[in-house]
Amino acid sequence: MFTGLVQTVGRIEQVERRERGLRLVVQAAPIDSSSLKVGDSVAVNGCCLTAMKVEGTRFQVDVSEQTLTTTANLDRCGDVNLELSLALGERIGGHLMYGHVDAVGTVMNVSAVGESSELVVRAPRSLAAYLAYKGSLAVDGVSLTINRVEDSSAGCDVWINLIPHTRAVTTLGQLAIGQSVNLEADPLARYAERIASVLTPAHDKRT
Repeated sequence: MFTGLVQTVGRIEQVERRERGLRLVVQAAPIDSSSLKVGDSVAVNGCCLTAMKVEGTRFQVDVSEQTLTTTANLDRCGDVNLELSLALGERIGGHLMYGHVDAVGTVMNVSAVGESSELVVRAPRSLAAYLAYKGSLAVDGVSLTINRVEDSSAGCDVWINLIPHTRAVTTLGQLAIGQSVNLEADPLARYAERIASVLTPAHDKRT
């Protein structure tokens, strides 16, 4: 599991086409082989991947075809947010995340609000039930708080405040209108929806 607190901005340096997916070489400095071992999980732009090979501050991961169809920007070279998996007993400063991307969203607007920035992301309608005012949402692996939610036929728009620190230490400072981003809703919201659906009167009648 992860917390959405990015440890470093790394870079996908190589993308190799495989029979059923891709193999990536990621530069992760200052994360190195003393803290990342073969077989460890690492969140790359919010997507949980397994380190297949670690050499110094570089590691290799395989990305399956299925993962590529449900994520964004893992098929090209460029900067990525990196977080090692959570160890029991560590401080949780963000929110618990699985690194399982729920959907790909679209940046609708980024604008300055004082020293911070206001980010508007459009999530697909399938994710709307899990997005709530003051709830948590991971955008490219960064744990963020939702300040406003607005549903429409086109999707579900969420407004998020980005403080200067977040923009400086993650890739979110590079976001542009129209860019695709990986989204993961708070897993507790998914459990809550499942519990509510099972306990509805309609379900009781069927059983």
